[in-house]
Formats: sequence, C-alpha cells, structure tokens
Amino acid sequence: MAANIPDQEELSALAESTMARLGVQVPQGEHVGCTPVNGGAISRLAHADVSSVDEAVQRAQDAFRAWRRVPAPARGALVKRWGELLTEHKDDLATLVSLEVGKITSEARGEVQEMIDVCDFAVGLSRQLYGRTMPSERPGHRLMETWHPLGVVGVISAFNFPAAVWSWNTAVALVCGDPVIWKPSELTPLTSLACAATLQRAIAEHAAPTAISQVIIGGADVGRALVEHAGVALLSATGSTRMGRAVGPLVAERFGRSLLELGGNNAAVVTPSADLDLTVRGIVFSAAGTAGQRCTTMRRVIAHRSVADELTERLVSVYERLPIGNPMTEGTLVGPLIHRGAYEGMQSAVATATGEGGSLVAGGGRVFEDQAPHAYYVQPAIVRTAEQSPIVSRETFAPLLYVLPYDEFDEAIAINNDVPHGLSSSVFTNDQAEAELFVSDEGSDCGIVNVNIGTSGAEIGGAFGGEKETGGGRESGSDAWRAYMRRATNTVNFSGELPLAQGVDFTV
Repeated sequence: MAANIPDQEELSALAESTMARLGVQVPQGEHVGCTPVNGGAISRLAHADVSSVDEAVQRAQDAFRAWRRVPAPARGALVKRWGELLTEHKDDLATLVSLEVGKITSEARGEVQEMIDVCDFAVGLSRQLYGRTMPSERPGHRLMETWHPLGVVGVISAFNFPAAVWSWNTAVALVCGDPVIWKPSELTPLTSLACAATLQRAIAEHAAPTAISQVIIGGADVGRALVEHAGVALLSATGSTRMGRAVGPLVAERFGRSLLELGGNNAAVVTPSADLDLTVRGIVFSAAGTAGQRCTTMRRVIAHRSVADELTERLVSVYERLPIGNPMTEGTLVGPLIHRGAYEGMQSAVATATGEGGSLVAGGGRVFEDQAPHAYYVQPAIVRTAEQSPIVSRETFAPLLYVLPYDEFDEAIAINNDVPHGLSSSVFTNDQAEAELFVSDEGSDCGIVNVNIGTSGAEIGGAFGGEKETGGGRESGSDAWRAYMRRATNTVNFSGELPLAQGVDFTV
C-alpha cells in the first residue's frame, strides 16, 4: 500500500494557486489552517471578532428589507446564475474540499455537485412557494394562507461537508427572500471563502444587495454570538449532539427558530433474503466513505444469524483491499481523518468495544505514520459484538463498523431504534413484507429510511434530517423551504356583511 502523500510545498502551492484561479483574496492573519492530507499548514488568515456579528446582522437586516420585495422568480434567477458559476469552478472547489477535509476527489466533486443540484431545485422552488385556500364556514369569505420571507438566517456548518450544507440552506433561503450569514468550521476557511465568492459574483451580476450573503471566519465565540443574536430569525446549525444541546436552548430563550442537524448512529438491517453482493457494496461505501466522517455514515450492521458470518467474511475481505492514501490520487477510496482527535476517538472506541466483549476482525490501525507523522490515516475497522453495548450505542465519528446479530425481524427493528440518534437507516431484503414493515410507523424511527441501499449519499430532492438527538431539523428538498418562511392565515370578507365564526352573535 503506497502512501503517495504530497509534501508540504506541493500542497501549499496547490492551495494558493487554486484560490488565485478563483480570484479569492485570503485575509492574512495568525490563525493557521491545516490540511489533513499531511497535517501541514496551508493557510494563515485573520479571524473575525464577536463585534463583527452585530455588524453583519445589521447589514443583513438592511438587505432583507430590499431583498424580500424582489419577486421570488427573480430571486431564483440569481440562484440559477450561482449554480452556473459553481459548475464552472467545480474542479477548483473540489480541490479545496479535498485539501481541507481529506475527501477523495470523486466525493469532493460530488459535494460540489450537491451545491449545483440544490441550486437547480431552488430555482424551481422560486415559482412554487405555495399557500393553501381553505373553505370558509362563512358565506362571502375566503380563507387562505400566505408565505412570506422570514428574515436573517444564520448558518453554522461542520467541517465534513464544508460547502454542501451551507448551500442547502443558502439556495433555499435566498429564493424564500432571506439573507444568510454563514459561520463555517474553522477547519475549512479556504473552501468557505471560495464558495462565498462564487455567490458574490452572482449577486453582483444581478445588482442584488451585497449583504444577502455574508461569511464570518471565526471561532466558537463568533458562533455563539450568532446563535444569541436577536436579529437572527432562523439559526441553522450542523454538528454534534453536544453542540446542539448548547445551541437549541440559547435560540429558544430568545424565541428564535432553530434548525438542528446533529449526529447519527446509523444502522443497516441485513435479512436472510438479502442480496449479499449488493449489500456488501452498500455497506462498504456507507461505512468507509469519507473515512467514516459523515453524519449518515453506517456505524452498525444488524445481521440475521444465518447470514452474519458470511457477510462479515465478505466485508473483511473488501476492507483488506480498500485503497488508503492521498485523497487526490486516482484510485484512493479512503483518505485521512480530519485530525488527531478523531483518530484518538476511534482508538478509544475500539478499545472500549473489545473490552466490552467485542472482537476486532478488520482494520483499526494507523498507516503512513512514518511518511506523514502529522496526518492520521487509518484502516477502516470492523468489530463483531454479541449485543448493543454502551459504546455501540454512541456515535464515533470515524470508519468504525459494528456487526451485531439478530434472530427475529422485530428484534432487528428494536436494535435499530435503541440508540439516542435517529438520522438514517436501511434494510437489505428481498422480502416485500419486511421492507414495508421497516418503512412503516412500526419500523425504523429515523428521518431517513432506505431499502436495499446504504445509509449515506442522500439526494437533495428529499428533505434531509432526523429525529431524537439528531435534532428534528429538515434541510434541502421536499417542503423544507417552509422553515425559512413565515406563514400568515388570511380571511378576506367580500360579502358586505359581518357574520362571525362558530355562529357567534355579537350584534351591537
């Protein structure tokens, strides 16, 4: 297994040349941005302070008063142009994602494609912000609902999807008439600045208010200031459950709205009738893709006892052949973990799981330590365990997969649901009754419930999000746009008289 890890000079030059092609100026400062590819510094930039949040919110509120008056289809035209610019710069943006997150090239390009796709979705949505008309009980009256722009939207995003999650929020918020202030992860400043710059080009071309899109590079204090600001109507935060526990109450205290996309401990149930060739492919991508650093990463396989041994053998065989290394090298499927903390978290979980009676059957070790001592490449791990112990019930943000047995299908559903999170789930089966039960109200309690496909790689057309400690938020497709607007119920009286509802008589 060849590492083929670039040296520091090569990676720094790649970052600099990519930003130059995109025409993005990096505000120089003392905060170091590192790449997980080799652990070295590729940027040194300034961070904003807390006072910048209040200034940004004021600018956004001023912009909101103008932007909300722009017809929604015209707002959609700006988003359409943004999508064109993202397409034009897809390769450069993907390079930055690989540099700052460690994603393999196809996954990095896929993330940018998500941005393009959600722009297409939002353009169509700009002509479909529908309200309803309901029958009125009073003659000569019309009862209806209308939807209006909500206000300033704050977006706090995580490192693992440094571009796509912001775009899900921003494309939809813009067509809904809302300006967006983005506080990205401190780990991905170059990607954030570059993505924001593409949108600013579209804004300038359409002579729209500049402040409908703002990015603030800063630390946790800046994020907290955005969360607590009374001028932020909706706060959309993606990250850990721990982060969500802090954000939710702070927003609720000021009666703001929050949209929380938090952790996941996602499982696949594998039944006796499952096509194991298809199942193995679905599991390996979901469990090892992005080095296990997706909120939808598969972390548990709940396999029927009759297939558990064969399935595990097949998985181990594939895991032993997974190409690990430089994410920008063709053929690599597993890049690095984001940093040392992620590696230590994985090692701790493996040690705990084996200490609780589990058996490590594949991977788990660090590789390329000699070539890249400050980067953290690991072999994706598989642990066989007889039961869902406390460590199995906890999310570990790394390529660590637990395989558990079950006997009856109802038991498998119970195991799937018996974790704090409720993001994504899947069942591999050729039994229609099992598939239907799994997606029914008696089945998986997750926000994403799949059949014969893995837990990760959701399309933008469906609303994305989960239940329980995943936060309950929904982003991207379907009717997720409603979170970015306010609803008004309207009664229009054209009768010339004034009958009251419910037959009330109040004649003066």
